[in-house]
Amino acid sequence: MSLFDADDYLSLSEEPVALELHFDDETDSPAVAPVVEQLADLPEDAPEALVEALLEEVQLVEVGPPEEVESVEVLIEPEPEVVETQAVEAEVAEAEPELPAVWAPSVDVLWEPVRFQAGAAAALRASTKNPVHAYLLVGQVGNGTLAAARSFGAALLCPRGGCAQCHVCLRVLDSAHPDVVVVEREGPSITVDQAREIIRLAMRSPVETDRKVLILTDFHLVTAAAPTLLKIIEEPPESTIFVIQSDHLPPDLVTIASRCVQIPFVTPTTPQLVSALIESGLDEARAQRVASASGGQLERAFLLATDDHLAGRLSFWELIPARLDGSGAAVSSLAAEAILLLDSAARGPLEARQAAEVAALEARLELTKQRGTVGLKKELAERHKRELKRLRDDELRLGLAVLVRAYRDALVGSLDAGGGPETVLRAVAAIEKSNEHLERNPNLALLLQSLFLHLPKLNPTR
Repeated sequence: MSLFDADDYLSLSEEPVALELHFDDETDSPAVAPVVEQLADLPEDAPEALVEALLEEVQLVEVGPPEEVESVEVLIEPEPEVVETQAVEAEVAEAEPELPAVWAPSVDVLWEPVRFQAGAAAALRASTKNPVHAYLLVGQVGNGTLAAARSFGAALLCPRGGCAQCHVCLRVLDSAHPDVVVVEREGPSITVDQAREIIRLAMRSPVETDRKVLILTDFHLVTAAAPTLLKIIEEPPESTIFVIQSDHLPPDLVTIASRCVQIPFVTPTTPQLVSALIESGLDEARAQRVASASGGQLERAFLLATDDHLAGRLSFWELIPARLDGSGAAVSSLAAEAILLLDSAARGPLEARQAAEVAALEARLELTKQRGTVGLKKELAERHKRELKRLRDDELRLGLAVLVRAYRDALVGSLDAGGGPETVLRAVAAIEKSNEHLERNPNLALLLQSLFLHLPKLNPTR
């Protein structure tokens, strides 16, 4: 057997190995060098006995860690079969390359949208290592619950644990990944039929990864569908993880909540919002006005920070009590004006942001030639529609809060309600009841007309 025959035999073994010549600690490597040279110069038809005699002077072993043994590599010209083996080795080495710095996990980037919810973000980040079947995020959407759910979904699917840069993370954050599904209510509450659809989605296998994340929003409105969803949330398939968002914990949600890991989201205080707005570039006076109008929602505060028409809308609601005269004409006119203002609130910052999202999606689809573009565009359009409705509801709540403040001012004597404190208290109760009705997706025109009919006129005291 020639030296090349021996090399062929080793290279065709079950697991190819790189070969090196190693020396004992007492062996002087310069003394062995001539033997190495003789091995390299042997012809193919060299006697087998000669090869074996030379090999006895050195030890042929598998490669060990460089620090463990002193070695010198023997370079042997391989035959074609050996070249194929080396190519396979190269492919294996490329399968798990060392990650460049730019692809290293960037937790700060992924969780940036919820940077003011440090406790909730830390709990979710810790959960990505060994997730359970269901999580309940308690807090308003405007304070980062939905953004946190998306970041959590990206971290659960990302092969790097949440790098915020790979195609998996980017598609999840863009609501374009098939294994992260956001389910929002279609009417005033989550219906039994919608609950059955959630069960069907939960039972389906993941499309591209080994996990499916179902994000359920507005779960405080689950009402009659809670019993239908209890079993699937308690024991979903191993590949399914529920992330549930709820503004608060109503009685209908207590049983389901007990089956989930609960993660609370705090409501920022007005001073905290003012500080964040000043840090973003607003002057203190405007930051105070925006923070007061945000309803304690950070996302809304930043949206209002770029809204030049906020002051005009606040003024409209402040003047409503003085414009009421008990007539149906005044009520109808004020309700129509209010609806126009609610709709116009979306024509500024939110509309611009949504247009940018549409452009970004179209650019990405053009670049990647991704399939299912019609479905992705439709999903984005539906999400934008839900955002517009949520903004309109937030705007109405802001207006109702201004009305409550106006009537409460009457209690301290700065305004005259005509009927005394009892009239003021009835007005405040009517406004708060209208606010509660917003969760039931009412007809806004009828809601406002009914409210304005029950509000007394306010006059400045002399």
